[in-house]
Amino acid sequence: MTKSRLRSTALALLGLVVLIQLVPIHHDNPPATQVLSPPAPVAATLRRACYDCHSHETTWPWYSYVAPVSWLVARDVHEGRRHMDFSTWGDYPAALKTKKLAGISTMVQEQEMPPWYYLPMHSNARLSDDDVAEIAMWADNSTAGED
Repeated sequence: MTKSRLRSTALALLGLVVLIQLVPIHHDNPPATQVLSPPAPVAATLRRACYDCHSHETTWPWYSYVAPVSWLVARDVHEGRRHMDFSTWGDYPAALKTKKLAGISTMVQEQEMPPWYYLPMHSNARLSDDDVAEIAMWADNSTAGED
């Protein structure tokens, strides 16, 4: 590749990187309606490990403002909220709460949550064996997530 062709390619890539920054991304934290109220130790663990993607209390890190990473972070948060949102817990019917509680228990015990790719940048979200046992016991023994 010639120097001028290499330079043109580099400038085109730089232009593309600058241009994709203009794609709008929603970094929203809407008001909570009816939040989950588990016992204090469980609440603290859920806040630490789950709330960035499963509540309206997302902390948007600096890299969530830089495309294309911003697209992935926003998608993960919005998908997480769509699957289960602790900030709208009270809006769920009782049967759905029961199903979601069973899912919480299963997902943490099988180490599916938090996802592996989230942990390198959020080491505080890593669940200890005690955290997993505490969350699973609460979820398995709770009728609506409030006990």
